[in-house]
Amino acid sequence: MATRSAALKLDWAKVTSSLGLRGQTVTGLQAFKKRNEDARRKIQQLSELPTQVDFSQYRGVLKNQAIIDEIEKRFTAFKPATYDLSRQLKAIEAFEVEAIRNAEATKQKVDLELKDLEKTLTNIETARPFEDLTVDEVAAAEPSIDEKTAKLVSKGRWSVPGYKEKFGDLSVL
Repeated sequence: MATRSAALKLDWAKVTSSLGLRGQTVTGLQAFKKRNEDARRKIQQLSELPTQVDFSQYRGVLKNQAIIDEIEKRFTAFKPATYDLSRQLKAIEAFEVEAIRNAEATKQKVDLELKDLEKTLTNIETARPFEDLTVDEVAAAEPSIDEKTAKLVSKGRWSVPGYKEKFGDLSVL
């Protein structure tokens, strides 16, 4: 009963969006959800059907008692068919194993990404303001700046293209 109530309370859309699931995992969850809803609907419909047949009522209404006797005899002799559900249960178990494996892989990826984001956030929070950095510190952080500057100077260029448009002409100060 606990699993049935848990399945009813589960917000399927929130599961896929909050965990960031994609691809085969989402498709599998949606297929499982549909099968779950179809099974619950069918069980509900069948439970609402009457389970007892009142043959005495039919004996009072119909004149041909032999037909009623024959139907009652067949009804009492009827045994519902039993099905071997082991194949379906094995498929469900295999799906569960696959879903758990995919969820663990997704969790590992998310954990790695969170660690990287936390490291980046720590760097951002502890960084000094750009205005306080020296030229040597900026060059150490991005070595290509020194290379580009040396190349421009070797070609006789002393200004950076687009600098005046962006920051104004500082030579007039």
